[in-house]
Amino acid sequence: MSNQEIDKGSINTAPSSTDEFIKGLWKENPVFVQVLGMCPVLAVSNTAVNALAMGMATAFVLLMSNILVSLLRNFIPKEVRIASYILIIATFVTITDYAIQAISIDLHKSLGAFISLIVVNCLILSRAEAFASKNTVGKSVMDALGMGLGFILALFSLGAVREILGNGAFFGIALFPDGFQEWVIMILPAGGFFTLAAWLLFFNLIKQRKALS
Repeated sequence: MSNQEIDKGSINTAPSSTDEFIKGLWKENPVFVQVLGMCPVLAVSNTAVNALAMGMATAFVLLMSNILVSLLRNFIPKEVRIASYILIIATFVTITDYAIQAISIDLHKSLGAFISLIVVNCLILSRAEAFASKNTVGKSVMDALGMGLGFILALFSLGAVREILGNGAFFGIALFPDGFQEWVIMILPAGGFFTLAAWLLFFNLIKQRKALS
């Protein structure tokens, strides 16, 4: 095989921007496959609103960090790259913190310290180090959008189940008639583990069936 044919083959097998986006939704979902960012996933997914807000805040920081890291990847010395990534992430976390505070004080209080803890979310740092620092801005944007949307969907899946079973409501709207016995444990930390385990089991069953078919 000639060098030209080898080059063509490598180009054809390179993931497209669409592949970079889709992988975060299913194949490499940050929660259901990579099991990353478990602290906010378990702590603030007690209601659908909290889960959605935390997911969107994390996705915003991930997107902006990926863009900036990709833009600066050729200028950041390797010796200080992790410190530089953390500084970039912390900047966007601060912006997000103030934005949520301006939009809703109640939501800001509900999410509490977990907004600031986005700085140490291993999902964001791992995408900066493993992907954005090695790829173009376009691919880094698609990677961040896919991973961010996958993270939002996962958090929302947990939050919806926990709120419905734990409060008998969805986005604060009551779903069941009087007399419904609420499963209080579902909005407690233990309920987060139970719900996550159920979703992981469901996700793996689907993957196994697809692999066998």
